Amino acid sequence: MIVQNAMFVGGVAQLLGLGDGTSAPTYGDPLGEVFAYHAANRGAVAVAVGLEALNLPLLLLFVTGLQGLVQRRGGAGADWSRLALAAGATLSSIYALVIATHIAVVLAAEGLTEPSPAFELLWQLHAATWALSLPALGATFIGAALAGHASGLTPPWQRLLGTAGGGLLILAGAGNLAIADGSPLVFVGVLGLAAWLVWLLGSGVRLIRRRG
Repeated sequence: MIVQNAMFVGGVAQLLGLGDGTSAPTYGDPLGEVFAYHAANRGAVAVAVGLEALNLPLLLLFVTGLQGLVQRRGGAGADWSRLALAAGATLSSIYALVIATHIAVVLAAEGLTEPSPAFELLWQLHAATWALSLPALGATFIGAALAGHASGLTPPWQRLLGTAGGGLLILAGAGNLAIADGSPLVFVGVLGLAAWLVWLLGSGVRLIRRRG
């Protein structure tokens, strides 16, 4: 996910020969800027969306493996692990729509000199599905963090990080229409996403060792 998001940084994409040096537009940017970016940075977007083919099975393997670990440790936190599994499966489905609509945005820009109504609609669908992914990630985050703590797999600080970060994601997701329209509320979701990455890094090695 870190590499995937790095592709949308203009300097990184240009260094790799995948873009023109401009960074990815936000949902609040004018449609003309959105169109210009996707017309000139197809390579960067191609790498980013291609990585989702790796992200999706890894996410599902993670929540499934977590549930297995919880069950083998006596079942404490089993309800939370089931929540993480169900929310993770839902999140995977939504992420698939996010990436599919982003692919469609790039394809819709091909051969055009200015954005068409179809391009605008696809961009709006992409924004809307991404905004709806936030509460699904929040539920996955909270379920995984509480399951890990209840079963003794992770320390207390990771439970606090999980509930706080997951809460931010759910809170931001409640304003999904505003986020899809370019509201600064998106940064609340970005904070939750950053907390999710920190939690994964902090708990990943510990969970692997527990499995062993």
